[in-house]
Amino acid sequence: MSSVEKPQIDSGVQAASQKRGVPEGMWLRCDGCKATVFSKHVEKALNVCPECDHHFYVSAATRIEQLLDTDSFEPLFENIMPLDPLLFADKKPYKDRLVEEQKKTGLSEACVVGRGYMRGRPLMFGLTDSAFIMGSMGSVVGEKLTRTIEQATRMKLPLVIVSGSGGGARMHEGILSLMQMGKTSAALARYNQAGGLFISVMTNPTMGGVAASFASLGDVVIAEPRALIGFAGPRVVKSTVKIDLPPGFQTSEFLLKHGFVDRIVHRKDLRSEIARIIDYCEM
Repeated sequence: MSSVEKPQIDSGVQAASQKRGVPEGMWLRCDGCKATVFSKHVEKALNVCPECDHHFYVSAATRIEQLLDTDSFEPLFENIMPLDPLLFADKKPYKDRLVEEQKKTGLSEACVVGRGYMRGRPLMFGLTDSAFIMGSMGSVVGEKLTRTIEQATRMKLPLVIVSGSGGGARMHEGILSLMQMGKTSAALARYNQAGGLFISVMTNPTMGGVAASFASLGDVVIAEPRALIGFAGPRVVKSTVKIDLPPGFQTSEFLLKHGFVDRIVHRKDLRSEIARIIDYCEM
């Protein structure tokens, strides 16, 4: 599984802060430039480093707040809950892992879907959150996304899916997870035949079965800067092909150059850019 970059508190700054009575978490260490930055400045910049433009991880709730109109999001299919059909266990039973992830993230699964408005434009919206078992695609994630695609088809609405999945298909559910790749792709094919507009947004990371299925099938594919995008990670690819990889391999900039993504959009411009694409395609 690929690792997701999250803001880390610099230990030296943290120790100094505690001595001086500065509240914990006031400063962050950027994983991009390694600078120590004021957390409120990062938050104000939509969780982007003010020094180097490194895009930090953002939660599902924050992503919805950043992209959709205030209080316009109506979550759907929240009653679909994950099960443990294989009675899978590694370091801990899968059912216990699910409960732990739900408590940690406040999510029932790695996917949130619903209907909302973006700058006044109605659309169907979905996202995967890497904080929940790396945003891996289990049967519930595939089912919720498929139902959202089908709802967009029936209602003739644009569809936006933001991918933040470093885990690909979820091994804990075996073939039930792998089949979600085909199920979501088939739903998108029917949506396309009905004339729907699908905008796929790839964030850091978008890997594995998610990248190999619905995330790569957008009519327009957008990526955030310096996002890790691909199937297997760079270390796995390098050890398999036994050659040095090109500079920036599997970054959004590399994939833009080679035609895998259509556009790289800074987080501060993402909302307006998606709205502009919807307007242009629906003229």
